[in-house]
Amino acid sequence: MKKIIVFTVFLFVLGCAKKELKIETISFNFGENNAAPSLVSQNGKLSLSWLSSIKGKEATLFYSQLKDNRWQSPTKITSGNDWFVNWADFPTNATNGNVLLTSHLQKSANGTYTYDIVLNLRTLEGEVIKENFLLNTDGMKAEHGFVSVIPNKKDGFLITWLDGRNTVKEMSNSDHKAMTIRTAEVSSDGTIFNETQLDGRTCDCCQTSITMSKNGPVIVYRDRSRHEIRDIYFSQKKENIWSTPQPVFNDDWKINGCPVNGPKITASSKNTAVAWFTVQEEKSKVKVAFMSNENRFETPVKINDYETLGRVDIAFINESDVLVSFMETEKDITYLRCKKVSKNGVVSKSITIAEVDSRRNTGVPQLEVLNGAAYFVWTTSVDGKKQLKSVKVDIDSL
Repeated sequence: MKKIIVFTVFLFVLGCAKKELKIETISFNFGENNAAPSLVSQNGKLSLSWLSSIKGKEATLFYSQLKDNRWQSPTKITSGNDWFVNWADFPTNATNGNVLLTSHLQKSANGTYTYDIVLNLRTLEGEVIKENFLLNTDGMKAEHGFVSVIPNKKDGFLITWLDGRNTVKEMSNSDHKAMTIRTAEVSSDGTIFNETQLDGRTCDCCQTSITMSKNGPVIVYRDRSRHEIRDIYFSQKKENIWSTPQPVFNDDWKINGCPVNGPKITASSKNTAVAWFTVQEEKSKVKVAFMSNENRFETPVKINDYETLGRVDIAFINESDVLVSFMETEKDITYLRCKKVSKNGVVSKSITIAEVDSRRNTGVPQLEVLNGAAYFVWTTSVDGKKQLKSVKVDIDSL
């Protein structure tokens, strides 16, 4: 039987009052060399996908759900020895009713960044609907990845990704050889339709994010201007048309390279919020902004206190307040931390979840909120091998 380890941290609040923070470690004992988690809360269920791999050998995509505070025995989705395995560009998963959609990346040629997005559809009971089919059908030996997916309102899924088909085309003006962001719908039988290019020039390797707001789906990503300004942009779908992308906020971050640090967006039944990493005046920042009733984003608030590495995630804890996770370095030690942020701009004190590795080994920590608890998953090292760390925090103790 797997054990649940409970430990307590005391936070000093308002000078002398003590607030008890209860963090439960949820055991994860499913082999070795596990990494690249994708944690998703949908339809009252908490789902987790991850990769188990050894460099140069076979990689396997696994899936599990949390039941009774325990990760169930994992389901093997698929495996291969020609996958692209990367800490920042990791597989995704989503469920709609009884249907599960997963993605992973498979090499299409010998180049370092030549790979396709491969999808798998099955029921939660394990019945295969359609396996190992391509999302991108352009036929170009280029980079395709950084997938985000959510259930569609009625059936199937909405999916978005970064697509490098234009980066390998012969063009007279090299400035046009940029990454693009595209979106499509995937039916419950695996039909891909309504593919659309949202933006013809984006940052090369920052994660994308998508959510279903009260007014329809919204996608956020890091844009790339002709002058190398790489701010966060969004597009929303109304009356079956995706809007012209607009900045969430003009940070005016100019950087001649991809920071590999994408935004995350989330929605409640009433509000939508986005968190992201940026640099202004040579200072790293994590910002949070809520969408106004005019379908634009309000002025953001900065939430980090020290030098931050970003790698953000965000989830609503009620209709108007969100919990935001991020990596922050204080006195040469890096921590996974979180803060509560309200729609009216009030930011809580910082809450430390764990000390983490500042390098790529930690991956992109995942956060979800379900039934009054916040769940965090990230990659750590056990006896020199990668393993997933999974914890639960009661919202009332934050």
